[in-house]
Amino acid sequence: MSTDATRATVGRDLWNKVPEVTIFFWIIKILATTVGETAADYLNENLGLGLTVTTYLMTGLFLVALIVQFRTKRYVPLVYWVTVVLISIVGTLITDNLTDKYGVALELTTAVFAIALAATFLVWYREERTLSIHAINTRRREAFYWLAILFTFALGTAAGDLIAERFNVGYWKSAVLFGGCIATVYLAWKVFHLNEVLAFWIAYILTRPLGASVGDFLSQPTRNGGQDLGTTATSVIFLSLILVVVVFLTITKRDQAGPQPDPAGAT
Repeated sequence: MSTDATRATVGRDLWNKVPEVTIFFWIIKILATTVGETAADYLNENLGLGLTVTTYLMTGLFLVALIVQFRTKRYVPLVYWVTVVLISIVGTLITDNLTDKYGVALELTTAVFAIALAATFLVWYREERTLSIHAINTRRREAFYWLAILFTFALGTAAGDLIAERFNVGYWKSAVLFGGCIATVYLAWKVFHLNEVLAFWIAYILTRPLGASVGDFLSQPTRNGGQDLGTTATSVIFLSLILVVVVFLTITKRDQAGPQPDPAGAT
């Protein structure tokens, strides 16, 4: 390979495939997790597709989006966030299938997904020597990244349902609880210098049950502790907000950066 071609390949690989972590990142992430909860319920219950058909349908759409995401050369807001919304729905459906269809206890699904996520991080770090999302610049790292994201959504769904429903904490109280945990992580990072990568992944996991609790609180009937807004209205509102923010980011490029240095020194 020529020197020029080598430079071109390295330059392409050094473009990060995920957004910079800004306030907009967390806004869309929480909105997407809410949609993941309400859209899954809408397709399953309101449209009467059932868990099996809904799971097959959304998994197929997610795989198409993931292929498109892998084929991009750098971060593209619309492609990336469509993939996140779909993986949020799929992660919810995985947990719902295990608990509702197969009767697996939420305590067990929470533990299993926690172990699966920890194993993913362990193998990822062993292979790449970094878990930083500032260097998702190879296909292997991107594969680890999306596998970890899938497990965070499944884990967050199980943990959120466990606390809100099984432990009978309630939706709005669960939202306050998880929001407080995220605030604690932020303070630990900002004030006590908690490792940045560790803080990010803890907060990322916690946003899933936070968004799910918000979604359930808004959509569920008042007799179940919700506001009876319905899954249709809740999903449409939050999807519209996601679209507005994504369009804004596409135009302003506020969550995009140029080629980044590799924290592990790998190519």
